[in-house]
Amino acid sequence: MNPSRVQTLDKPGGYREMLRIALPLVISTGSFTVMQFVDRIFLTRYSADAIQAALPAGLLAFTLICFFSGVAGYVNTFVAQFHGAGDPRGAARATAQALFFALFAWPLMIALTPVGEWILRHCGHAPGVLHEELIFYRILMLGSVAVPLSAAISGFFTGRGDTRTNMIAVVIGNLFNILLDWVLIFGHWGFPRMGIAGAGWATVLSSLLTPLLLLGVYFGPRLRRAYDTFGTFRPDVRLMLRLLRFGGPAATHLLLDVGSFALFLLLTARLGPMELAASNIAFSINNLAFMPLVGIGIAASILVGQYQGSGQSAVAARAGWTALKIGWCYMLVIGLTFVLFPRGYFVLFTGHGGGAVELDAILPLGRWMLVMMAVWGLADTANVILAGALRGAGDTRFVMLYSLIVMVFLWLGGEALLILVFGYGMRAAWLWLVIYVFILVAGFFWRFRSGRWQHIDLLGTHAPRNTSP
Repeated sequence: MNPSRVQTLDKPGGYREMLRIALPLVISTGSFTVMQFVDRIFLTRYSADAIQAALPAGLLAFTLICFFSGVAGYVNTFVAQFHGAGDPRGAARATAQALFFALFAWPLMIALTPVGEWILRHCGHAPGVLHEELIFYRILMLGSVAVPLSAAISGFFTGRGDTRTNMIAVVIGNLFNILLDWVLIFGHWGFPRMGIAGAGWATVLSSLLTPLLLLGVYFGPRLRRAYDTFGTFRPDVRLMLRLLRFGGPAATHLLLDVGSFALFLLLTARLGPMELAASNIAFSINNLAFMPLVGIGIAASILVGQYQGSGQSAVAARAGWTALKIGWCYMLVIGLTFVLFPRGYFVLFTGHGGGAVELDAILPLGRWMLVMMAVWGLADTANVILAGALRGAGDTRFVMLYSLIVMVFLWLGGEALLILVFGYGMRAAWLWLVIYVFILVAGFFWRFRSGRWQHIDLLGTHAPRNTSP
């Protein structure tokens, strides 16, 4: 290999460093998606009502939880910048605030349960689907503490670049979920046949296992000595307020993103049961393929944060562009599989008899949806990765405000007009979704390229920035 090429690969913010951080995160997010994918397959085999209910109810529950999870998870960026600045106790102090926040948020999340019930009851879904939705949703809200708790403690490990420890805990939790799904949905090993309720309890119990494993390592002897994890585990009002100041906009962006898709699904649910089933399955396929990109986006956030914390803004920028190139290469391959093998994807979610969704009934629309996902895939890759890089630098306010304008007023406003006013169908709704994705990416691309994020002082240290390559 050319020596200059080796130097390019090995330089800070280059491909090898990015892949070292990203690959365990890709495995982590990929294992979560495989778990969710298997969960959907089990529910498809259980009943058509269950598969139609799982995605809207699960997405609605996460929508009401995700703001709290987003604030707690933003500790990832604080830990990355403290790590880059050489302040291990600062990283532990920030983690403690995120853990406190996650615990304090639990009663608030449970109190939001009636809000989601009201939304589900007014979506016009079939009675059988609504019944399953309410069961799944209530269980997820009861165990909602697991989501921000996991985000908080995972942020400590990933922010330091220790994505391997996080990967092991996440994979164990997700494998446990798959096992519980099989046992509880279908009633194996002496357990009752619980259907969608079994899927809900499997999700909650396995979601608690992952943070408990990580907390065991966090308070273990090695990290206790290096980071004073016990000594720093106390409230710090100034740092908590700083976490809320920067994490709040980041969490609002997550809420807008998840909430927009939840509302999109609820709007399109009015278009008929087959359209709803095809849309839910298509999004489940999209999640399977797309979640590894979330891992790359987190890796971009980590490295951008670490280099910003050490005052190396130019290297932080290089890391962001490197992550984007890796993501694009991945998505090109996945997009081709959407176009060439749509039947192979949909056959996993369909069957014959027993209330299962029939493949031939939804494949024509489903094939078209996969083509649309391949079209928007490269643009949405840039959305995920560049938004992650901007959050890693602390540029959360721009990400929030721009997303608010484009998501709410352009995308959802347009979808409401198309579906509710003009009466267009699923194809028009998805075409408008593709247009929205390309408009969204234009703003994130411009912002990251402008370099304005390089002057944000996340930690409040006013450290000088080295902008040389």
